[in-house]
Amino acid sequence: MSLYEDYIKEIEERKNEGLNPKPIDGAELLSEIIEQIKDSDNAHRAESLKLFIYNTLPGTTAAAGVKAKFLKEIILGEATVAEITPIYAFELLSHMKGGPSIEVLLDLALGNDIEIAKQAAAVLKTQVFLYEADTDRLKEAYTSGNEIAKEILESYAKAEFFTKLPEAPEEIKVVTYIAAEGDISTDLLSPGNQAHSRSDRELHGKCMITPEAQAEIKELQAQHPDASVMLIAEKGTMGVGSSRMSGVNNVALWTGKQASPYIPFVNIAPIVGGTNGISPIFLTTVDVTGGIGIDLKNWKKQVDENGEVVRNENGDPILEEVYSVATGTVLTINTKTQKLYNCEEELIDISRSLTPQKMEFIKAGGSYAIVFGKKIQTFAAETLGVEAPVVFAPSKEISKDGQGLTAVEKIFNRNAVGSTPGKTLHAGSDVRVKVNIVGSQDTTGLMTSQELEAMAATVISPTVDGAYQSGCHTASVWDKKAQANIPKLMKFMNDFGLITARDPKGEYHSMTDVIHKVLNDITIDEWAIIIGGDSHTRMSKGVAFGADSGTVALALATGEASMPIPESVKVTFKGSMKEHMDFRDVVHATQSQMLKQFGGENVFQGRIIEVHIGTLLADQAFTFTDWTAEMKAKASICISQDETLIQSLEIAKSRIQIMIDKGMENKNNVLHGLIEKANKRIEEIRSGAKPALTPDDNAKYYAEVVIDLDIIEEPMIADPDVNNADVSKRYTHDTIRDLTYYGGDKKVDLGFVGSCMVHKDDLKIVSQMLKNVEKQNGEVKFNAPLVVAAPTYNIIDELKAEGDWDLLQKYSGFEFSDLLPKNNARTEYENIMYLERPGCNLCMGNQEKAEKGDTVMATSTRLFQGRVVEDRDGKKGESLLASTPVVVLSAILGRIPNIEEYKAAVEGINLTKFTPISTK
Repeated sequence: MSLYEDYIKEIEERKNEGLNPKPIDGAELLSEIIEQIKDSDNAHRAESLKLFIYNTLPGTTAAAGVKAKFLKEIILGEATVAEITPIYAFELLSHMKGGPSIEVLLDLALGNDIEIAKQAAAVLKTQVFLYEADTDRLKEAYTSGNEIAKEILESYAKAEFFTKLPEAPEEIKVVTYIAAEGDISTDLLSPGNQAHSRSDRELHGKCMITPEAQAEIKELQAQHPDASVMLIAEKGTMGVGSSRMSGVNNVALWTGKQASPYIPFVNIAPIVGGTNGISPIFLTTVDVTGGIGIDLKNWKKQVDENGEVVRNENGDPILEEVYSVATGTVLTINTKTQKLYNCEEELIDISRSLTPQKMEFIKAGGSYAIVFGKKIQTFAAETLGVEAPVVFAPSKEISKDGQGLTAVEKIFNRNAVGSTPGKTLHAGSDVRVKVNIVGSQDTTGLMTSQELEAMAATVISPTVDGAYQSGCHTASVWDKKAQANIPKLMKFMNDFGLITARDPKGEYHSMTDVIHKVLNDITIDEWAIIIGGDSHTRMSKGVAFGADSGTVALALATGEASMPIPESVKVTFKGSMKEHMDFRDVVHATQSQMLKQFGGENVFQGRIIEVHIGTLLADQAFTFTDWTAEMKAKASICISQDETLIQSLEIAKSRIQIMIDKGMENKNNVLHGLIEKANKRIEEIRSGAKPALTPDDNAKYYAEVVIDLDIIEEPMIADPDVNNADVSKRYTHDTIRDLTYYGGDKKVDLGFVGSCMVHKDDLKIVSQMLKNVEKQNGEVKFNAPLVVAAPTYNIIDELKAEGDWDLLQKYSGFEFSDLLPKNNARTEYENIMYLERPGCNLCMGNQEKAEKGDTVMATSTRLFQGRVVEDRDGKKGESLLASTPVVVLSAILGRIPNIEEYKAAVEGINLTKFTPISTK
């Protein structure tokens, strides 16, 4: 059976599911299709033409190379296809975005046929995805006196690829659709349990919200054909949670417009809104697609005659509606006045959604074209020896005399690229920065690889210090979906230049360690900037930004990222921790105390949390920086002391060496280079030449929060509050309750110790608690299942060396096997302890889940609806988040313990402690 016959069979199968043919990315299949096009008598010729023209993926896919070559043959007259004239062939090349198409266009533009060369040049002037091999050819031809090359370079220097594009419309009509009340997580837009289908955009689009919601959106489009549907988070923030480009892709698929008639299921220009704005990561992704994200502010806190906030019986502010965005409301975005209107009524200023830079993204169909366009303009001007005209909006540079720098301002100033030399930049400045470390995770990695292909990138930027492709999100279950996707991903990323969790050659042991832990280890400089394909990319060294798969691809390809310098909130501590408290309780108390100090306003949202916990090693400090995703912060920075930082870097070196010993080093010797950089940084600190990063004494913060450790009397639990009468208050991570609230009798159906929030000491706490229970009761009996997943293999190796793993094995009823990995997700649990493979496990929710309707007590990060546990008829699933000792004791008792039981259980156990240091 031929590849085409196999493809036709797949097409029929997809048709039965209401799907179109899957876009073609393979060279062999497209080669067969081309042969059928050449044969005028072939029965499949008409369908083959449609597939060739409209259903082939562009960029650097293998299919794109075959397509570009055939189009070149048509242009040169070496092949004849009645339906594809040479002019049409040029049009098709113009939509292929780079890689093989650019190579073909350069061949033609620099060839001997002057008419063809002029036509090719006209197309090249519209293209921006050129890399060094392409620009070298242009430069060489220009130096040799080629007039066509000169003409192309002159066009690039003027940025005609941008200036000749149509302007963004002055008025954009939208019709509203309230997708949910309260915060909308990306799980609603792109569910984790459908992660396997993200690279198949049409199929994945079917999982957005619900089929009913999709039908309602289509109905609105039918009623308002001249308007875009704007998805809204009523009384909440749009796009909180995981950094999923697939979420924005799905919104664009249902509500946006097709990027090109020749590229299937790639849509752009989604429009989204939220009463409390758009999550920072999600907004970046909206920019990638040339969309618009609006902070609607359509509800406000009610105040009395004295200007005091009116509160309900629970102490929550009472909201009043400023204007309505009820589903079906027609509004107008005016890009000139930068206002939102309902007919003639002005509702709100939206200038922050329509900055000069964002207007460029809208005009260009996304931010990638602007990033690459600026590079190509600079190259052309330098090659011609001329000054490039100012075409793009100048980067905003804010410098305040006499004002010191926060930690993030220092990092951005050190890593800035292309800013005014000698100018010190403060928060609000638009900055291009060098990216040091990049991480790609496995459930978004296939999309990252697609983005890299689409922008015609073939190798990692040499300026990136290190990059890692994880395998943690698919670690729990090695099922057919994982087997189909992950090996292909690992090979692509390994070839591209990343260190990969799984060896495409199968030589080294698969390392399914949680991505954030690995990135924390390979970050060997607290001045570093890290970009990672997950919202928990929040290292305790450097400043790390969780990002969508497109931004990750851009960082890998260019070694850069662009963003405004964020404002910072300074967090310090006073007092001392009670003996029975764990540092996880301090993390939750930080959120609770901050909200109380600022009257319910989340001052962390969209800002940098600069946290002064310098006495904690990087592993323990990560528990705080990791949780800042749930605080809705843009990122966080841990201010460390010199000796603590040196210890953390020594640990990082040892773990990088383990990766080398396992055989994970690549041809670029990235891991050896990281160890050399760590040694250099340690020497700088020890010598006093460059002490650990600290902010200036006269730095300016948006707010300062002081956390009082003395008032933290009990373990603190983040509660999804699933039955709150106010729907917008559910699943927010803002409801933090002490242990006593539950009265010692709330049933717990499953406990989970795992995720990136735990470290080695948490696993030691588990073993110590179980040992104590056996000593007290004569046995260890679980009244609810306890699932334990170490975040890394390193931790297991260290626990084995220290004797704790033997204890865990003794009390467990199941232990993972690398030789016989599970090929089906667990659907039922016994009242035993499960020792699961290192990785995300229940926290991710794409493979393992608790039983529907369970009450779960977990150390993980997310409590969103349906993430760890789904609802069942008559019972909402709920995932409460707490410290390791609370989780373990809850599983043993089958309920949440009371404070006396808890204190007795942790007596004599080394919980994670923290002692504040004084700050000026």
